[in-house]
Amino acid sequence: MKIAVAKGDGIGPEIMDAVLGIFNAAGVPLEYEFVDMGKWVFDKGYSNGMTPEAQQAIETLGILFKGPMETPKGKGVKSVNVTARKTWNTYANKRVFQTLHGVDTVFSKAGIPIDVTIVRENIEDTYGGIEHMLTHDVALSRRFITRPGSEQVIRYAFEMAKKKGARRITCGHKANIMKITDGLFLEVFYKVAEEYPDLKADDVIVDDLCMKLVTRPDSFDVVVLTNLQGDIVSDLCAGLVGGLGFAPSANIGDHICIFEAVHGTAPDITGKNIANPTALLLSGIAMLRHLGFMESAANIENALLYTLESGIHTGDFGDKSIPSVNTTEFANAIIANIGKLPAHGAKPVLPNMPMTPTHFKLEKNPMLESAEMAGEQIVGVDIFLESNEQPTDLANKLLQHTGILFKLVTISNRGTQVWPKGSVFTNLVNQYRCRFESEDDSPLTQIDVLELYKRVMSEYKVCSLELLNMWEGKKAYSLAQGQ
Repeated sequence: MKIAVAKGDGIGPEIMDAVLGIFNAAGVPLEYEFVDMGKWVFDKGYSNGMTPEAQQAIETLGILFKGPMETPKGKGVKSVNVTARKTWNTYANKRVFQTLHGVDTVFSKAGIPIDVTIVRENIEDTYGGIEHMLTHDVALSRRFITRPGSEQVIRYAFEMAKKKGARRITCGHKANIMKITDGLFLEVFYKVAEEYPDLKADDVIVDDLCMKLVTRPDSFDVVVLTNLQGDIVSDLCAGLVGGLGFAPSANIGDHICIFEAVHGTAPDITGKNIANPTALLLSGIAMLRHLGFMESAANIENALLYTLESGIHTGDFGDKSIPSVNTTEFANAIIANIGKLPAHGAKPVLPNMPMTPTHFKLEKNPMLESAEMAGEQIVGVDIFLESNEQPTDLANKLLQHTGILFKLVTISNRGTQVWPKGSVFTNLVNQYRCRFESEDDSPLTQIDVLELYKRVMSEYKVCSLELLNMWEGKKAYSLAQGQ
């Protein structure tokens, strides 16, 4: 089987060579097609950080094994790591955090074992990177949470938890504040949970989740979160088991999967042959299991665990009374220990179940869409406009533009209501949300909204607007604080 390999930037080539050397010594039946991705590709003028040949190879082979990559600063380009995940719809980011004997942490010293799998939604949320300056003082980032996208990652998490034999699956969220977006993610979680009655499914607010992870991490098993929250929580979990040097990552999609270390390129130690390859090796082991090379994966992981138990370590961790080894020596120690079993947490050596490569040739972009609910109505509009007036002065002017179809319901500033009720102690910025609703609660059309927009824009700069929708008699929009 052939896979695509991108060595990456900084320490990437050093740790990738170490990992592939271990694979070769263990007799892993893989061939490698090396592809061009990373900072030096950006520097050659490829704005997505990869050559067309690299993209074609990855889309043909379906598997990318990559080292850490740098995005040039200040050049207006997007992260190659995020671009790759989003381009190929690797919607589930799976990161497994386990106690590793030989890697001392507060919890290992206390005898508290950790085995937590974080599943992070990988495509949506604020990682769409859709941002605008609405006024010279106000920036806006759009946060997209979709029903089909949420179902993809949540269903993957439940299927993975079922195969793992997990005792618990938890949804981390902030639906107490973001009632529409996180509320949708949580709604989908419990809808999918109905299909897995043997799994204990529960939810926890993400700030409470963080506190509980650093006090009792052994109480969690599988946790699924939205993109930004999952990014933060997964790095928190890396700290529980020794740092990013021990944090593997698998990005799972229906057609293409990416396996990578999540740590950076470490330019300060590049070329010194002292980097720790463990995170990339663990990511590679996850890739081997994904491809069905179960025996090779177990043999290599057991050799790694045995090596760590023996006290062999690179300079970033381990017993400081024992001299550290360099990258090559660490990899050679693992190779020498292939076939040996650690005293703790030995992985069962299962028979190989090699997958048959499936080469997808898609003729068009897949469209993700759930069945639409009945009774859709437009019942109003939020108009976001620029103004440095006081709320009452603004309201008096807007009331002249409502016409016979609309009523001005509320004006808010940074999400807090300032009219018709409010407080003089609320600090303001020069951008307001002005909510207009149907005068007699009858449905409106987009043409009605457009006519209102034209009247308001005759006096104000309108930054943006959002329709107020209802489905099946339920409001599909949030209220202002204090409304």
